[in-house]
This record gives sequence, C-alpha cells and structure tokens, in this order.
Amino acid sequence: MIDQQTLVVVPAFHEENTVAVVVDRIRRMGLPVLVVDDGSTDETSVRAAAAGATVVRLPVNIGVGGAMRTGFRYAVENGFNRVVQVDADLQHPPESIPDLLAVAETGVDLVIGSRFDDGYDTAGHRRLAMRLVAWWVSRRVGVALDDVTSGFRVISEPLLGFFADHYPAEYLGDTVEAVVQAHAFGATIAQVPVPMDQREAGEATSAVAAGGHLARMAVSIVAGKPQRMGR
Repeated sequence: MIDQQTLVVVPAFHEENTVAVVVDRIRRMGLPVLVVDDGSTDETSVRAAAAGATVVRLPVNIGVGGAMRTGFRYAVENGFNRVVQVDADLQHPPESIPDLLAVAETGVDLVIGSRFDDGYDTAGHRRLAMRLVAWWVSRRVGVALDDVTSGFRVISEPLLGFFADHYPAEYLGDTVEAVVQAHAFGATIAQVPVPMDQREAGEATSAVAAGGHLARMAVSIVAGKPQRMGR
C-alpha cells in the first residue's frame, strides 16, 4: 500500500521533452509529485503541471541541490515524512520506487538506488572517478556503496527535516556530500540495485567536467573530517 505521507520530488531544468512522461508514470503509482523547475526557459513547468504535478518554479537556475532543498522544505511544511528523489530525464524508472521504499520502510533514513549492478555504461575516466569517490565515502560512512552520485533516492524523517535546512547546494554536494552529511547526522544508509537508462533529453554535465568535479570531490573527502552533527 502506498504511504500517503510520501512525496516524489522531481528537480527539472529544461526537461520539457520528458518531464510529463515521468510525472505520469509516478502518478499512476498513486504517489503525489512535486516538480521543482530550476529556472527553465522552456515549457518544463507547463508540461509538468498538465501531467498532474504540483510545480514550484524557481526564478533562476540554482542547481539540483538548491532545487532539492526547496523540495524538502515543501515536503516538511506540507506534512510529508518521506521524499523520493527522481530525475526528470527518464534515467530513473519510477517503477523501481517501491524497491527503494521497501527498504526505507524498514527504518533506513537514506536509501540510494545504484545503477552499476545492472550494467549501466559510463565513460571510463568518469566511472573510475566515481568508483574512487564511492570507495572513500564507503570507508567514511561504514556502508558498502558503489554509486554515491546517484540521484535516485529516498530520504525519510528525521533526516528529511535536517536536509530541508542543510542540504548541500553545489554540484555533486547534493549527492556525494549529502551522504557524508547524512552519516554525520547519525542517519542509517543503504543501497538498492535498480535499472537505469541513459538520459533522453535535457542538459547534462559533460563527461570531462563531471570527471573533474568527481576528482576534486575525492580529494575533498580524503582531506575532510566532517563533524558529528547528531540527530
């Protein structure tokens, strides 16, 4: 049975070609959808609303982290106790949401959908950087994780309330640093294998740029010692 206190948050930037499909597939599962339009200049908001989503439109592009913090705040302020994060570009299959929710319902605060157990193809240098970051994050948080950059996640209270105020806004902070922050907060973390597809539309970061970001993140994680924040 679907938990009516669960909200699916879809951050979207120039995803007019796919967002309506994503929203429709989620709503067919009986889940409410919030699309946070991150400053798009196309018809992302219009098509999301027409498909049945609640839409929050940001005046400028602030990145996925800022868009998700907006979504977390909306969830907390409207009585939701759990958020499922799903991309608007059809990479994350909504039909796998129940697999993540099943783990969340056992009391896990942060559930990450991992793409790498299903043969997902990533450019060599980028995948190497992702593996390095995942290795260091796994050591940091004490949980074996292989896809810490995945944005397919479930976040539950009390971590949800913490993220509503403190979610990292910079690129990759919303995925990698968020896992480290969750651990410092005292949250439980788990990973679930899910199938993922390559993005079909929208704007993606280039493989070279993403690899550079991942490398810098790896150095930051190795050097940094996040403080225990407490629940």
